[in-house]
Amino acid sequence: MATESGSILNTSTLRRLEQLQLAVRARSRSSLKGERRSRARGHSVEFADHRNYSSGDDLRYLDWNLYGRLDRLFVKLYEEEREVPVQLYLDSSESMKFGDPSKFECARAIAAAIGYLTLHGDDRLGFTAGPSSAVPAASRHFLQSIRGRGFGLRFLQNLELIRPGGAASANDWMKSLLHASGPRGVAIAISDFLEEDAFLQTMKKVSGAGYQLVFIQVLSPQEINPPFQGELKVVDAESGQSREITFGRFRLRAYQQMVEGFRKHIEDQCRKCGARHIFITSDSSPDQILFKTLREQAVIA
Repeated sequence: MATESGSILNTSTLRRLEQLQLAVRARSRSSLKGERRSRARGHSVEFADHRNYSSGDDLRYLDWNLYGRLDRLFVKLYEEEREVPVQLYLDSSESMKFGDPSKFECARAIAAAIGYLTLHGDDRLGFTAGPSSAVPAASRHFLQSIRGRGFGLRFLQNLELIRPGGAASANDWMKSLLHASGPRGVAIAISDFLEEDAFLQTMKKVSGAGYQLVFIQVLSPQEINPPFQGELKVVDAESGQSREITFGRFRLRAYQQMVEGFRKHIEDQCRKCGARHIFITSDSSPDQILFKTLREQAVIA
């Protein structure tokens, strides 16, 4: 899903994204100021409620109109705006190279859009690519924690330096969320999720820890409907293990049922945990993914 100019997202797409924001169901619990409504009470522009005046309260926030009607003193309360921490994981393993267009190019473009939206909304972004060796050391340090609209283009530039390869696990990333300090926020993983069920068990714990979870599963058209038949040698992209098979019409049908069952299984497990599951094929257009699918799934608003 690369643009015609070869960059991850073109200028036109970025301008359209700037009119939107990352959708967040829960209000922020962060202690740092931002642009999201919080449960905390402060003195921003969003009115929240009244309470009885107490000695020592700031007289500037007395509601004199209410005093004129009720002959009692009330203080105006406002909702403070706080930042929402967003943890973003991009699968950069060897298996993501597969497909035409490749799963990685599609997944990286989605990560670029979500990360850019997060920064443009003045929320804090923590970005992780797995394996870490896919990311240059200087980029890893920069991407750990970013906040501010001014870092949007630099974020995209660092994403362009990522080169997929090796083995990675979304499960390891989710385990790290359980041990992270600070307020919980949104956690988004973009991957093919071609791994064991261990990460589904971890997902339950992460959801229970207070994260809003979104799993974006990317598969290539060739994985869903393989254009191969006959005597084949199949090689695992990450382990290097190979196996010879005869791939005919009946095996193709069984394979397609298996892929659909695999996708449904992940979707069902996500639903049980209150997580959102979004399925995307790597040949989908940027406009289709960013401005239709992600908006319909309430990831972008």
